[in-house]
Amino acid sequence: MAQLLVISFENFFKNFKKESKILSEETITLIESHLEDKNLQGALSEISHALSNIDKAPLNIAVTGETGTGKSSFINALRGVRGEEEGAAPTGVVETTMKRTPYPHPKLPNVTIWDLPGIGSTNFQPQNYLTEMKFGEYDFFIIISATRFKEIDAHLAKAIAKMNTKFYFVRTKIDQDVSNEQRSKPKSFNRDSVLKKIRDDCSGHLQKVLSSQPPVFLVSNFDVSDFDFPKLENTLLRELPAHKRHLFMMSLHSVTETAIDRKRDFLRQRIWLEALKAGVWTTIPLGGLVRDKMQKLEETLTLYRSYFGLDEASLENIAKDFNVSVNEIKAHLRSLQLLTKNNDMSFKEKLLKYIEYISCVTGGPLASGLYFRKTYYWQSLFIDTVASDAKSLLNKEEFLSEKPGSCLSDLPEYWETGMEL
Repeated sequence: MAQLLVISFENFFKNFKKESKILSEETITLIESHLEDKNLQGALSEISHALSNIDKAPLNIAVTGETGTGKSSFINALRGVRGEEEGAAPTGVVETTMKRTPYPHPKLPNVTIWDLPGIGSTNFQPQNYLTEMKFGEYDFFIIISATRFKEIDAHLAKAIAKMNTKFYFVRTKIDQDVSNEQRSKPKSFNRDSVLKKIRDDCSGHLQKVLSSQPPVFLVSNFDVSDFDFPKLENTLLRELPAHKRHLFMMSLHSVTETAIDRKRDFLRQRIWLEALKAGVWTTIPLGGLVRDKMQKLEETLTLYRSYFGLDEASLENIAKDFNVSVNEIKAHLRSLQLLTKNNDMSFKEKLLKYIEYISCVTGGPLASGLYFRKTYYWQSLFIDTVASDAKSLLNKEEFLSEKPGSCLSDLPEYWETGMEL
């Protein structure tokens, strides 16, 4: 049994790239070692510790830049919040405060984006500025610039680099720059050339004060699927500590199929760990009786809908964008019908439930296999279905053209008869 778990563990996690793994290589190696040594208690402890870190790890992001650079709009875009929504960072206002302002993520309380006043609006030197802004509390800095590069931005980057803190240089309002260039030079306009010119200008200024040339990300705060916004997200995911990648990925807006697929892959790793944990627990007599948490199916499904932007508040915004009622949107969502398709328990399901009860009392490989499959089956079905709904909402015409009520036709056949043993 232990050897099967080792092989399954190795094969599962080797399918994910570094920036998509929620476990560090050290943690993966340690869990594998425990499983190889048949030390199930050690494996269970390490898995539990990893899941706890993923759940409880705080993520603090500092965003600094001068007034007028689009800093507030960037913060809202990163949080997936519209400018007019409650809790949004105010835009289009003159900066008057010299204090940092926290903006908690609307769905993930452990994620906070801090709006720091631009250094040019304070009397602090770069080194003192970072101390006043409590630089040690952030996982990384994002320096926002727009329209023209300021030397103070480069000096701030130098000060942050000296303190061995990660920072990323972001040039906003690129959509406006490209549009203005196209209007002024319609015949000779070339988008790639315009972007290269802006990037080279920023890189050149940074090179003057830094010993290295950090990457420059050109973004639009109003179209996070275009320009370098996806590249910025990928870079942050790759360079964050493994246990914080999951939290950051869940905080991102699901605006492209690639983002949705990546979010789904992150969640698959998490539920695989939870399933493995459930399976290991049930090798211990009475373990499954104490630890089985799969009764909260509705809560689990609601959580996944929130992660993919299908919660009630998000659906209301989508309905406004599509100019239809919320109920019409809901009628097309297969994830809302998962738990209502068949409320009757089949004989096979009753039998499975009885075997699970006997197994959780006696423990052993049979119990482990059943609990692993049960945990992974249900949650995988939820994730795949919600991700599919999120993708379908990316295209208004195709989504609304689908006939309501027919959206469950492509679910696996075993939905009707219960999970296979």
